[in-house]
Amino acid sequence: MKRKKRKDDVYAVGQYISMSANKARRVMEQIRGRSYEEALIILELMPYRACYPIFKLIYSAASNASHNNDFNKGNLIIFKAEVNKGTTMKKLKPQARGRSYLIKRPTCHITIILKDITYYGNIEEFIRNSCKTHQDYILRRVKYLDYVSFF
Repeated sequence: MKRKKRKDDVYAVGQYISMSANKARRVMEQIRGRSYEEALIILELMPYRACYPIFKLIYSAASNASHNNDFNKGNLIIFKAEVNKGTTMKKLKPQARGRSYLIKRPTCHITIILKDITYYGNIEEFIRNSCKTHQDYILRRVKYLDYVSFF
């Protein structure tokens, strides 16, 4: 499905990254809906191998936002982060007695979409213009941040 181009979002796509899609999704769940700076800090501190390509993609998307659209990096949030399964590279490893063993290397495609929240003016309008699944996720994050800032 073709995605509609919007003025307030910027994206970066990484294709054929040599990693299982499930391992990349484990990291994506932690950063989806967070701000740009918070996501970079989380990715630097997580011990998974999937963090580095995701870190590079988020950094690239933010650079696209600041260079192409003149967005401030401090106002960006990770609106959508998805991982799709890519092709599987197959190699044959020689075994004893003339046999061969198939080695499968899975790949994945990672898409990251950043949105500028100042484009909407306030967070309520941003939540209203989001789809239902993103509304629930953002509201949970905002309530959590209000709860944390209360203490």
